Amino acid sequence: MWKVTAGRANAFVRQFIDDGIVAIGWSEAGDYTKLPSKVALVSHFAKIWPENTRRQTEVGAGQVWRFLNEIEIGDDVLTYDPDERLYHIGKITGKPEYRPESNERQPVIRTTTWVGAVSRDDLSRATRNTLGAIMTIFKLSALATAEIMALYEGRRLSLPDQAELEGVEPVDAVDPFDDIASQALERVKDRIRNLEWDDMQELVAALLRALGYRTIISPAGADRGKDIIASKDGFGFERPRIVVEVKHRKEAMGSQEIRSFLGGRHPDDRGLYVSTGGFSKDAHYEAERASTVTHLMSLDGIARALIEQYENLDAEGRRLLPLTRLYWPV
Repeated sequence: MWKVTAGRANAFVRQFIDDGIVAIGWSEAGDYTKLPSKVALVSHFAKIWPENTRRQTEVGAGQVWRFLNEIEIGDDVLTYDPDERLYHIGKITGKPEYRPESNERQPVIRTTTWVGAVSRDDLSRATRNTLGAIMTIFKLSALATAEIMALYEGRRLSLPDQAELEGVEPVDAVDPFDDIASQALERVKDRIRNLEWDDMQELVAALLRALGYRTIISPAGADRGKDIIASKDGFGFERPRIVVEVKHRKEAMGSQEIRSFLGGRHPDDRGLYVSTGGFSKDAHYEAERASTVTHLMSLDGIARALIEQYENLDAEGRRLLPLTRLYWPV
């Protein structure tokens, strides 16, 4: 089984799924699908990006060569949707094609039939860490593949933590810290996902306080569509008043949940709906057309916001999400 990342930060994952493809870049390089060898790819890329080091060029060419020549029709493939925390499973059905009209940033595609998905939350820590490898394209270990396929088939296969040492195939040697920020983001999301629901509510409130608001958290029980009230004065008298709903579950929120949330809002309110399970397309549409300004925040969004504001988090926020700053040469 291969994993193909849907662009930087998985930005094109919806296109992968909706169009039935996997794809790689880059528009600047033109059509390189017919180049005869990896050496030819290295030479071509070196002309396009002379500022890159020889090693960077060789690694990039190695990734492209795998996509063009080592992935075969019928191979299993995996791609990740960070908003829904789903690894989508598919089968490669076509040869490499140059299609800049589909996506100029990732113009080289292979048609793919997507057959299902498994949740990152259901995978062992060993497999999750393996899937965090920084390469755009890599082949999964036999154990990671077995666990993913078992989950897809409705079975559970628990792996020992030491299975993590098997890692991915060591085909292209790269610096393991090249993409440490992306790896860290996924592990922060794992930590947030494992919080209890009440701690999740407290963490969202801590984020709002880090942004300069004072917060009131609703007591447990019926909250009439609000878990947190945030405002500058702490009472909700000073505008804007931010009304927050927090849903900490695997399921994506749909349009009905968003309509219910919006139904009790004052025209001057600002709405924030946090869902660690993500949102459906209809939910996004409902929020976009609402008269009350409303922002939908997925697990990916809240993790990024917390990392950005971490230096401003109070003691409660840091207790719920303890992180260590790491300085690394760029």
